[in-house]
Amino acid sequence: MRIVPLAEAKARLDDYVDRVATEGPVVITRNGRAVAVLLAAGDDDDLERLLLSRSPRFQEMIEESRRSITRGEGLPSDAFWNATEEHDGPDSGAPPDDVIEA
Repeated sequence: MRIVPLAEAKARLDDYVDRVATEGPVVITRNGRAVAVLLAAGDDDDLERLLLSRSPRFQEMIEESRRSITRGEGLPSDAFWNATEEHDGPDSGAPPDDVIEA
């Protein structure tokens, strides 16, 4: 990880974009305080996860889902996968191997 002032980041942006994939993130500062981070997007999924993690609207949806589950309004795992199968067809209803059920 490299930390650079904004003026340097502006002057050498092309260089930092080329290097961020191999050398890691670049933290950009203004008046000595971090204001931005330049990251390499490995693929579209990485970019989507990053954007969603910073989205206040998406975070509120997640929090509302957690509150709903706490109130006992969640959908049991079996019902979820059955609904998925009914919606997407018979081959898509099994949970992925990496799903951990609570």
